[in-house]
Amino acid sequence: MSPWQTFALRILFPAALGALIATLILLLFPEWVLHEERQPAGNTPVDQLTANTAEPLTVALPVTPSSYASAVKLAAPAVVNIYTRKTVKRRTNPLLTDPALKRFFGETEQPDDRMQSSLGSGVILSPDGHIITNFHVIEGADEIIVALYDGRDAEATLVGSDPESDLAVLKIDLPDGIGPAVIADRSANAVGDIVLAIGNPFGVGQTVTMGIISATGRNRLGLNTYEDYVQTDAAINPGNSGGALINAKGELVGINTAIFTQSGGNEGIGFAIPAEIAHRTMRDIARYGTTIRGWLGIEVQEASPELLESLRLPGELTGLLVTGVFPEGPAEQAGLASGDIIVGLNGTDADNAVEAMNRIAGLRPGDTISVDFLRRGERLTTTAYAGLRDQPQGVSE
Repeated sequence: MSPWQTFALRILFPAALGALIATLILLLFPEWVLHEERQPAGNTPVDQLTANTAEPLTVALPVTPSSYASAVKLAAPAVVNIYTRKTVKRRTNPLLTDPALKRFFGETEQPDDRMQSSLGSGVILSPDGHIITNFHVIEGADEIIVALYDGRDAEATLVGSDPESDLAVLKIDLPDGIGPAVIADRSANAVGDIVLAIGNPFGVGQTVTMGIISATGRNRLGLNTYEDYVQTDAAINPGNSGGALINAKGELVGINTAIFTQSGGNEGIGFAIPAEIAHRTMRDIARYGTTIRGWLGIEVQEASPELLESLRLPGELTGLLVTGVFPEGPAEQAGLASGDIIVGLNGTDADNAVEAMNRIAGLRPGDTISVDFLRRGERLTTTAYAGLRDQPQGVSE
């Protein structure tokens, strides 16, 4: 037998026979090959493995509402449009009062006054008809008209204002069927939450825009003495000032106050005064005619690296350097003195002067303030009693 015949019998023939058998199996019994389930290693049954792995493979995605109409329906009736008018003294051209010109042109009458109108928004915060708005909306107004959600108008009286936080309180005779806004729990507000801005932008009528909470606790913006804003990208435009910022439940999150803009229009950076602060201001003004704030009676400066170096103190130290103490004020009575470094207020770190000022202002006169401070390298603690800040004191607390 030739070598070629031997190769064919030993190699090619068995290979061809195996291929033929495999083809017949695939054609006649395809389920043996295509649908055979592979048993996992070990003794775990396939159905048990499937049951154990099914849970982690299921991803639960949050359900986003397709409409916020229910939230708007709850909040919108408490949002009002505000129209103001004030008399503005007209400047008289000095040429018109020149006796020489009067000889040629005679007496020319020029009206001394002119009427100036402006618009804004507000939110009803009490069943008695108290409305919160921005101070800059009604500043200097001689007449204030409130347009309600149902189309009725009411003349409002100014109860009081707080320019340092840019808030003012109005009062109207609240008609039946319209109630105050529901205040949201401030601690539940989180960055990323959906919010809606309701107001009267450009005087077109009540309008709703949507965005999210972009940040909380914004300050150092240079807008007001007291700053503790909720930042949002919901569209806020002229006329929205004093209007409502609500959450997806229809609860009041804040009072829209200002926008950051380089073009004059909305650029997605708006600021609202937290509803909790606005509600407290409304209650204070309605009851006392002014805002009640705590006062410690000190002037402070943040401990910057340069300041610490000049005082030969450790560069990693944080706190507020006391630069002045008001005579017989709460701080002096508690034993604080110039040169002390405050490192804690009521158990919270004190390294931001604005936040510390807001924290103290949020107290009521007589409330205790636990002050942790450093004096000549020694850590000490004292207790002060908040006084009443009854008039602007500059940048001090």
